[in-house]
Amino acid sequence: MKLSEIKNHLNKLETIGFQLPNGELVPAHFHVTEVGRITRDFIDCGGKVRSETVINFQLWEENDYDHRLHPEKLVKIIELSERIFNFDDLEIEVEYQGKETIGKYNLDFDGKNFLLTSKITACLALDACGIPEAKPKVKIAEVESSCCNPSSGCC
Repeated sequence: MKLSEIKNHLNKLETIGFQLPNGELVPAHFHVTEVGRITRDFIDCGGKVRSETVINFQLWEENDYDHRLHPEKLVKIIELSERIFNFDDLEIEVEYQGKETIGKYNLDFDGKNFLLTSKITACLALDACGIPEAKPKVKIAEVESSCCNPSSGCC
């Protein structure tokens, strides 16, 4: 989800909810403690130089039950960040403290809640790093029933 999209959704909501991939909701007393831009410069395993930039939201919860973050307040935080940091309309990445470590998530919306969706890793240089392509799995019964069948007349 891009920055413009979250603002559009927030402008239509009365409350904000973030749902984890396991279906649990982030407790309603969460705070957005950071809105920032993260740029990552790296070299992939094929030697290609790459750069990635995202807008980062950090969600945090503590025992502060009296201060709920309302949609209009989060829009103001986002707009202030846009003015100060001159953000482009980039994809959003969300950080949230799990039980053991900080999780990083993509963001989606289901019409009611913002969905924290799983991020996965992948090789960006499959053609250069030597990982063979997966061979198609073929059932022996299918091969035997094709032209290799002794009664098929192909031999």
